[in-house]
Amino acid sequence: MADVRRALITGITGQDGGHLAELLHGKGYEVFGLIRGQNNPRREAVVEEFPYVRLIEGDLIDPTSLVRAVETADPHELYNLAAISHVGYSFKNPTLTADVTAKGVLNVLEAVRITGRADKTRVYQASTSEMFGGLDYNRPGAGYNEQSLFHPRSPYGVAKLYGHWIAKNYRESYDMFVSCGILFNHEGERRGVEFVTRKITHAVARIKLGLQPRIELGDLWPKRDWGYAGDFVEGMWRMLQHDVPDDFVLATGETHSIEEFLTLAFAEIGIDDWKPYVVQNPAFLRPAEVDILLGDPTKAEQVLGWRREVDFPGLVHRMVAHDLEAQSRNLSRSA
Repeated sequence: MADVRRALITGITGQDGGHLAELLHGKGYEVFGLIRGQNNPRREAVVEEFPYVRLIEGDLIDPTSLVRAVETADPHELYNLAAISHVGYSFKNPTLTADVTAKGVLNVLEAVRITGRADKTRVYQASTSEMFGGLDYNRPGAGYNEQSLFHPRSPYGVAKLYGHWIAKNYRESYDMFVSCGILFNHEGERRGVEFVTRKITHAVARIKLGLQPRIELGDLWPKRDWGYAGDFVEGMWRMLQHDVPDDFVLATGETHSIEEFLTLAFAEIGIDDWKPYVVQNPAFLRPAEVDILLGDPTKAEQVLGWRREVDFPGLVHRMVAHDLEAQSRNLSRSA
């Protein structure tokens, strides 16, 4: 009987970590999750939702803890999803973003290498469309692909670009199996409410139930290539099953504005004109904004056989329905 596959996920408390843990468990993996902090407020929720995940305490800025985690899990596959991932927050905390999102990738790779697993553990590095920057000069008409030029427009994007290149460097220098997924925006019911899509659907549900009168947002015109996180973690897994390590863009090939997201979200609760319910707050504006992100997933579709399943209206419907159910349940409990 073949050994059970083992996977270590950093960022287990995040949206992608939850979807990936669920996917891998369904495929028969033994799943380990790196969790930061002695009293992490997310620990209880992770234990409750994913009782099959074995949690290991560690931190991307603590190399010793990563060595211990890799030795404990002895993973066939390591998915590095942990990061300071909120773009707005990265402007306020650029040093921490660099330490975690950039140097943390180096620490993970070194932990694999110095524990003698360079030829045993396949590594997935979570890169991001924010590395492209959304500027006119480097934007191909069909969308950004694996050969497009990078021009990050935030401390988060810059830190991710370092992580992307150090991952490629370890692939080339030490013959490690390291694949980078350049993922465009992917959302869902597990998204944190600090992110604009979930902030919108959470507020829409509360407006419907009379729990809040309006929502405060920043710019409404930026456009993003929005897909469903559950579809995207399938692509991560496929990258590590491929014969050779490589870089792949995961995207939908469509772009939609925040205004379009608002229109669909409010339509879910029977409101056609969302403008009376939305207030633009200058506090949410960023020093530099990415105007538009559009990805070209052709390589992933052709090489990995990956396809997105949930379309844009389906994504918005799924998120609003989830938040309506959750808020209604909370309301019933407090009644």
